[in-house]
Amino acid sequence: MSEDLRSMSQSERMKLPRQPMPTQPADERAHNFFEVALGYSDEIAALEAARCLQCKRPKCVEGCPVNVNIPAFIERLREGDMPGAVRALKADNSLPAICGRVCPQETQCEALCVVGKKQQPVAIGRLERFVADWDLAHPSPPPELPPPTGKRVAVIGCGPAGLTCAGDLARRGHQVTIFESLHAPGGVLIYGIPEFRLPKGIVHAEVDYVRSLGVELRLDMVIGKTYTLDELLNEQGYDAIFLGTGAGLPMFMHIPGENYNGVLSANEFLTRTNLMKAYLFPEWDTPVKVGARVAVVGAGNVAMDAARCALRLGAEEVHIVYRRSSEEVPARGEEVHHAEEEGIIFDFLTNPVEVYGDEKGWVRGMRCIRMQLGEPDASGRRRPLPIEGSEFDMAVDMVVMALGTRPNPLVFTESGGLERTRHGTVVADEKTGKTTKDRVWAGGDIVTGAATVISAMGAGKAAAADIDRYLRGEAVAEEAAAVAASA
Repeated sequence: MSEDLRSMSQSERMKLPRQPMPTQPADERAHNFFEVALGYSDEIAALEAARCLQCKRPKCVEGCPVNVNIPAFIERLREGDMPGAVRALKADNSLPAICGRVCPQETQCEALCVVGKKQQPVAIGRLERFVADWDLAHPSPPPELPPPTGKRVAVIGCGPAGLTCAGDLARRGHQVTIFESLHAPGGVLIYGIPEFRLPKGIVHAEVDYVRSLGVELRLDMVIGKTYTLDELLNEQGYDAIFLGTGAGLPMFMHIPGENYNGVLSANEFLTRTNLMKAYLFPEWDTPVKVGARVAVVGAGNVAMDAARCALRLGAEEVHIVYRRSSEEVPARGEEVHHAEEEGIIFDFLTNPVEVYGDEKGWVRGMRCIRMQLGEPDASGRRRPLPIEGSEFDMAVDMVVMALGTRPNPLVFTESGGLERTRHGTVVADEKTGKTTKDRVWAGGDIVTGAATVISAMGAGKAAAADIDRYLRGEAVAEEAAAVAASA
């Protein structure tokens, strides 16, 4: 950073505008899978870092689910101490290059940024990405680990929750094995998020970092089939288990015609596109059939990903069909903005009621009904209500249902004592991740249902801390003391 930026007063820093993220032009990126956001240059990063006021009581840290010391890494960045910035960032976050790309910073750390009261908040996520990408380009040895404790932990699932939990436990000296059902590590980071938002190379690099901490990774291991939870605990000798399998079971509307060819869940469509490399066809021999006119039902981040993938795979027209208004859209504002720039059509206050097919069993259209918003429901959003007599037909030849997901029940095979909700999610302590089954913790989408990457990481981090306490006997000692005090 230049001396001029270092010597700026607080009032001068407050006047600096938020630095925009360079992106691919919309008309180009709509036809390729290269990353949309191109990242800050050294000069832009220095300007943005200069906007941070280095608050003595940083509210931004409170907004981060993994409690990254945000002022610390930004200060090191400002000083030009990039290795120090990396250490400050990775002290709390094992996956910073991922978080810098996909976290909803605008509703978390940046939402509490003091600068945001009078200006746009500091672009914390973009600076996080800048530091993490520098680290990937200038790899350093992993941190020194403490002596082994002799304790073994099985982590089920190699997504954001599992990777975070595994990394934190390894840094505490425990022997950790991750069991992943798929043939590639990364979980939803690999199969769910497209290359143009999160390049696969970034995920692989951050998984490699977790492995460098001594974590063992076993692929093609379907827990519930290969081993049950009880077998891991009682026969394989693991002292504790963390469940981080996510929520991969898709939900449907249960309307007539959902079984026609050309109706897919977003999970299937994105898995074929991302994990099975359909986006690289014909280099990879795994094509995915995409219609000329595609309707994606839903308006979360997954819906945006599916719609933008369909466009890049050759669809001529792609619609987002959403039963609420634009104000209730749950997807990140940035993703909605990028989708609009690329030509995705948004049909708000619209809800499918039937899918039509042809004589060969393929989708040819979708009947929808107009909606209006009533009073808020349990989610806090206004409840959508159908307008009688407003049905109309939409000509489409492919429908993608992006309506949310639930945990796959397979992992629960012979898992007595593990309480679940009526939605199939695991009951776990909100602060610790402790389940109703002895020596088993859980976190991420398997507990909350489909949520964000960073919330899953926060759950993995909290569970790792509590598992560590248990393995060291601290939790047992505290419980004994509490019993004694109450006697």
